[in-house]
Amino acid sequence: MADTPKPNERQARTPLPRKDDGEGMRRWPQTPRMRILLLITGLLAANYLFVALFAPGQVEPVRIPYSPVFLEQVREGNVERISSEGDSVDGRFKEEFEYEDAEPTKAFATEIPAFANDEELSALLEEEGVVIDAEPINESRGFFASLILGFGPVLLLIGLFVYFARRAGGGGAMGAVGAFGRSKARRVEGGEQKITFADVAGIDEAKSELSEIVDFLKSPERYQKLGGRIPRGVLLSGRPGTGKTLLARAVAGEAGVPFFSISASEFVEAIVGIGASRVRDLFKQAKEASPAIIFIDELDAIGRSRNSGANLGGNDEREQTLNQILTEMDGFESNVAVIVLGATNRPEILDAALLRPGRFDRRVAVPSPDKDGRASILAVHTRSLPLADDVSLSRLAATTPGMVGADLANLANEAALGAARRRAEKVEMADFTNALEKIVLGAPRGTVLSDEDRRRVAYHEAGHALVGMLTPGADPIRKVSIIPRGQALGVTFSAPDDDRANYEEAWLLAKIKVALGGRVAEEIVFGTITTGAESDIQHLTEIARGMVGRWGMSRAVGPIAVLPADQNGPLLPGSQGASETTQKLVDDEVRRIVEESYAEVHRLLSEHRAQLDSLTEALLREETLDEDPAYAAAQVPREVADTAGEPTLAALDGAPTDA
Repeated sequence: MADTPKPNERQARTPLPRKDDGEGMRRWPQTPRMRILLLITGLLAANYLFVALFAPGQVEPVRIPYSPVFLEQVREGNVERISSEGDSVDGRFKEEFEYEDAEPTKAFATEIPAFANDEELSALLEEEGVVIDAEPINESRGFFASLILGFGPVLLLIGLFVYFARRAGGGGAMGAVGAFGRSKARRVEGGEQKITFADVAGIDEAKSELSEIVDFLKSPERYQKLGGRIPRGVLLSGRPGTGKTLLARAVAGEAGVPFFSISASEFVEAIVGIGASRVRDLFKQAKEASPAIIFIDELDAIGRSRNSGANLGGNDEREQTLNQILTEMDGFESNVAVIVLGATNRPEILDAALLRPGRFDRRVAVPSPDKDGRASILAVHTRSLPLADDVSLSRLAATTPGMVGADLANLANEAALGAARRRAEKVEMADFTNALEKIVLGAPRGTVLSDEDRRRVAYHEAGHALVGMLTPGADPIRKVSIIPRGQALGVTFSAPDDDRANYEEAWLLAKIKVALGGRVAEEIVFGTITTGAESDIQHLTEIARGMVGRWGMSRAVGPIAVLPADQNGPLLPGSQGASETTQKLVDDEVRRIVEESYAEVHRLLSEHRAQLDSLTEALLREETLDEDPAYAAAQVPREVADTAGEPTLAALDGAPTDA
């Protein structure tokens, strides 16, 4: 048995419309980054041209032999001047001379051998009118030109950095901090925000709570005239994918005011003080654009409680950023219509100072949608899809309990992609069911099992399914398959008929029994057990420990919270006041619940062995059975029971042998 995977929350950003002034393409780029790059490129090119024109460097001479090339060129009168240092001679031809494969040039160099007659050479040079210089002829650049060429680009870049830093926030080093301290928030003007409450479905309670915020932003003077003070901040909390970011954008779209959106992690940098500077800049921009909305996503990234020990030291960048947010929210004037919307998945870890009146003094829970809410969300996400006549959104909503807005948007998209792969003109109900199987159960993989393994997998899944069909309070079985999907070699999918917030003890025990059905079926039929029940064992252990340590469903332990709400693992001695004796009692009670359930499942499958064999044969023949064929193959009448809970996956995992 495995938990239903929780997809990540993904909110698509609405692209801003492009502004066109009617002049077509602009000659000068409008973004500051492009302007700076073009300016730097132009200045570097000017530096290079200046040095190349007014301080040319040393020309590479061609090396020629003393005899016969040098002497022949002297006798032919092609040598204009020479300069010697020891036996080395540098000179210049009157006309360009090409020696072997070298490029034609006037500069040359040669060596005078020690046995050469200096008097004869001097006479020859004097006869041909060759000028003999004391200074080197092919001299390199001077000191000043070399300095410009070597350090000019570096000095140029430093000067530009200082210039822009001073423009951004003062002079010197503080100016550099100011340049980095500008807010990274994305601003959307009121008329450009196209998302409204009509695009948000399934969370009507949250929308109604935020309608007062919208009314205040539209008519702030009506509240201020009566002395009323609108909440400074509104905290949106809920599971990933429930639509917190979408709801914040809809508030801005309904109010028609500027919307500043930023993630809390974008405030924090390695340089201390940058985050606080960005907070100041963001609130300054929002006040200037008042009335406006500031939306800070994933607020827990910087808003963690300072008592948790996560932040060490008073100069911690994260803590300074949090302090600046607290200061800015506390410093709003009564006539400034700026609302701060925060979103988080973990409101319980936020600092208490954030949640006090005057800051985030209103909290709006964004819950998972119920069946009607899921149908409304599906209607929003399928309004652009060509749906076939057999598509029933209410039926889809009934088979997707626990799914949130992001899950349902993904379901609609996968169904559309499946229809496109079939080259169909409309999206049919089969496309939605196939997409649901792919999301919840996983994509089929091409693993080829031996006949023996295939038969064992079939009995394992049939055990899960039959126990679910025969156990009172268990969720109805929706699909059984022995096609390998994801990490599982087979899957059994069950889902309730109706949504319910509370889970009874009988329903939790039924989940434990269904999880044990696969292992017990293998033991009854084959006399041995395998590692295939690894995920089932982990899942039922979590449920049993929660019953004993969190929900008070053990008479021996009583209604005492021994385990924390965010974990079911073992505690260290003394944790939450639980002694070693109490922890041992919890372990004993967990073992008792599992052992009693194991005995009950063993008895149930032994008494209904013929039905287990019948369901297994149908699985081996068909590989996948939907709800009605599965109940028919197991010879169990399908009755709609009053059950509720999250969708359950009982899977035979391909676990390692040492699991």
